[in-house]
Amino acid sequence: MSTTMPKASEMTRKWYILDAADKPLGRTAATAASILRGKMKADFAPNVDCGDHVIIINAEKAILTGRKLEQKKYYRHSGWIGGLKEVGYDKLMKERPEQAMMLAVKGMIPDTVIGRAALTRCRIFRGAEHTHAAQKPQAWTL
Repeated sequence: MSTTMPKASEMTRKWYILDAADKPLGRTAATAASILRGKMKADFAPNVDCGDHVIIINAEKAILTGRKLEQKKYYRHSGWIGGLKEVGYDKLMKERPEQAMMLAVKGMIPDTVIGRAALTRCRIFRGAEHTHAAQKPQAWTL
């Protein structure tokens, strides 16, 4: 008996839909990150890109528990002196809920070549409609 090592060229990628309506933003992002990495597959290897595609719908209906909506901030820096920008999650969830979800998923994916490739397979939509019906995505249940 020998151990089989998966190859990226032999992977079959499925499409899954995650509905974020009335679910915590972080829980949805953690599930999406696990699917994108392929951690639920039996032949998972951390050095091989073996994840699937994820479509997250209803990003605007995701909830933040506790007082995160008022207290949590997203920071970015332009690289210039005094270039620190901050946006509250109340404003971010109102204006760009897709970006809030993408930031959460991005924080749970490793910052490597495989992680960046995995993020390209994540599609996030504000409402319930998406443009990937031709791929015949399955609803994620677990």
